[in-house]
Amino acid sequence: MSVSAARLTPAQTAHDKIPQNRLWLRNRKWDLIFITLSVVVVPLPYLVYLLLLQFNVNDDVARNAVNGFVAIAIGGPHMMSTFLRTGLDENFKKRYPMLIRSSILIPIVVISLAYLNLTLLLTVFFFWAATHVLHQVTYIVELYNRKEHKFVRQGSAVTPVARLIDYAVILTCLFPIAALKISQGDFNIGTNDLTRVIPDIFQQTWFFVVMSGIFAVALIAYIIKTAQEIRGGYVNWPKTVFILCTIAVAFTMPALPNLDTAFQGLNTWHSFQYLAITFYIIRIKAQYTNLDQSAPLVARFSKGKDSRGLYLFSAMLLVGSALIFTVVYIMTGVVRPNIDPNQHFDIAYYTAILAFLWIHYYHDHFLFTDFEALDAAYAKDSA
Repeated sequence: MSVSAARLTPAQTAHDKIPQNRLWLRNRKWDLIFITLSVVVVPLPYLVYLLLLQFNVNDDVARNAVNGFVAIAIGGPHMMSTFLRTGLDENFKKRYPMLIRSSILIPIVVISLAYLNLTLLLTVFFFWAATHVLHQVTYIVELYNRKEHKFVRQGSAVTPVARLIDYAVILTCLFPIAALKISQGDFNIGTNDLTRVIPDIFQQTWFFVVMSGIFAVALIAYIIKTAQEIRGGYVNWPKTVFILCTIAVAFTMPALPNLDTAFQGLNTWHSFQYLAITFYIIRIKAQYTNLDQSAPLVARFSKGKDSRGLYLFSAMLLVGSALIFTVVYIMTGVVRPNIDPNQHFDIAYYTAILAFLWIHYYHDHFLFTDFEALDAAYAKDSA
């Protein structure tokens, strides 16, 4: 065996096959519906947007209608569901007190930028959102790795090199086409041209070439690694299919002309995954921990056979965003009576959404390092 192969393969011999039915995070049906095959929702927001245009609906109206529906139906509840595990859980607040206290700074920054430089606000939002989405993908991949390593074939975790390859292809797949648009000075979110605040040094051909080269190297390494895993009989198919779906979607999405609506497709899939995992973890905590004491309100809504109560609770928390939207929209009309209607809406919309969304991103950087609840469930099942 070559040196490179030795670094990529686990300790077991090739004939030591992985029992694929035990590799699913929960079970085959749940993983396919909520994690992988839910990729079918990605084109829906854009298709609705195109359909509205066919009925002569104004482009901005169609775009904002799709954004608003996604925000209310799934994006908003996914954003608010974070607080079921952080701000509403006493154990989390005791573990990360400074995280909770420092979160108040985020709405201040969002509101200030919304009025002073909306384009800069959206630029930070887009790149943080992209990072957050890809961070969630790496978290899900790591959940598959940990289950395989600790509870299916102990000691069979992918090697550090194999992990690095997985993460490299995930974290770079979104950026080649985005870099192309930036290098061409054509990178718009709705009516906002983000190249106005992106340094000129990145609006050059070299940026596209470098990002494409990095992704190409990562993709080739991933193909070689996966082929080796298949030949050796130790490929983790649930994880592999999930990664391939992510690469296909994230790589092609920036090619669409209306990035605002295009990103809503990726956001919908991301939110679908997030809600499923969050509600699953909460229900595990309700079963194996003292959730009634640490988060009594959350525990009350987690009762029942499914997660409809938790979804309803998360959706109810959107009242906070609705109030902020109303206040900011009224104030903006008073402060700037002659403001462009699109900018008027965008200031109120993005303030109401990003004030909570950025806190959600901030908290998730910590939640995406937490494997305790799922480890407890897997240990119980394998006992």
